[in-house]
Amino acid sequence: MQSSRPSLLRSMMDAFRLPDLRNRILFTLMILAVFRLIAHVPLPGVDLAGLRQLFERNQLLGMLDLFSGGAMRNMSVAAMGVYPYITSSIVMQLLVPVIPGLQSLAKEGESGRNRINVITHWVTVPLAILQGYGQLVLLGQQGVISGIGLTGANLLPTASMVISMTAGTMFLVWLGELITERGIGNGISIIIFGGIVAGLPDMIGRSFIGRANIPGLLAFSILGLLTVVLIVIFTEAHRRIPVQYARVSYRGGKMYRQGASSYIPLRVNTAGMIPLIFAISIMIFPGTIASYFAGNPGIGGKIASFIMVMFDSVTMPWAYFYWAVYFLLVVGFAFFYTMVIFQQMDMANNLQKQGGFVPGIRPGKPTAEYFNNIVIHITWGGALFLAFVAILPFIARQATDVQALQLGSTGLLIVVGVVLDTMRQLEGQLLMRHYQGFIK
Repeated sequence: MQSSRPSLLRSMMDAFRLPDLRNRILFTLMILAVFRLIAHVPLPGVDLAGLRQLFERNQLLGMLDLFSGGAMRNMSVAAMGVYPYITSSIVMQLLVPVIPGLQSLAKEGESGRNRINVITHWVTVPLAILQGYGQLVLLGQQGVISGIGLTGANLLPTASMVISMTAGTMFLVWLGELITERGIGNGISIIIFGGIVAGLPDMIGRSFIGRANIPGLLAFSILGLLTVVLIVIFTEAHRRIPVQYARVSYRGGKMYRQGASSYIPLRVNTAGMIPLIFAISIMIFPGTIASYFAGNPGIGGKIASFIMVMFDSVTMPWAYFYWAVYFLLVVGFAFFYTMVIFQQMDMANNLQKQGGFVPGIRPGKPTAEYFNNIVIHITWGGALFLAFVAILPFIARQATDVQALQLGSTGLLIVVGVVLDTMRQLEGQLLMRHYQGFIK
């Protein structure tokens, strides 16, 4: 018997039959095309050949290139991507529970969140200026760009490049917000997603052309597919907490109490990819700083060289140390960031204000302790999952001996997360119009 459940292709056709939804999809694709165009507008005076060689041996630049959508590899005006905005957003999330003024804004509802968003945009500008100048200095020290400095004849060219890169970042943030407002999905995530996907053909081509390790490539592909399935499972996994809401109604001059049942979904992976960003930043920082002093004579140069080897993710046997510390850092940051976000939500207090309660748990402090215990327990699953995905490139390299085809864990989480979020939004749009959507 033929199933009445429509296929993914049929659902996509239904989406394109709706004029407003079709316009949203086409608008998103148009913005992505503009982003890819901006990503290929280079800054002057850059040695692109030397820049590509630098990317092959510098992990920090590789991580930043991920968030720039490949624009940094071309050293375009959008070389920083939306990374300064992401940094600003993380900083603001961490400051909200610490600064009383920001706490008050967060409790004002939509208007307060809008004001925090404006502050986040303003904080992005100085962060972009600092990061842009830091990138130019780093590239200047590596010999891929010349004339960088804040004195003499170098001041004006350096200032113009920093201003161009800062403007490129803010332009991409604006494009992302346009997608959020008039397109489909979260705009900032879509921008990052577009850059990652755009770099896949080149990465796959470098892996298959001229390589005879076909069994290794097949094993790597299977491992990659299994990882995607695992990411989907843990991204969607949550624990439902049953909640009762007391409702009072009056009929015939008498008061009647009625209860409405619902649930609160607590996600296993509340922190998302943020712990990975924190952990990889800490792991890369010592080796990057040490690389500037490794060539110096004396004991200082020897110590710097030793630190570089210690924080090398490839050279054995120190690679085991690197990935073990990375694993532990991801677990620690997953708990830290999850608890920060959960404290900001103040779920027990909000539930009590709405007249809700967890069956069998007294309102107030007992409910807060109950939520905390559950969050800690389920976060163990999310933290270990993130830590496993974090060290997956090392496992894949050791198991398959495939070096070039390395889509990082952060990239996989972004790609899968963006696809799920976009499909969920299309699902909602179709269900509002009595269509059956993508997610079943």
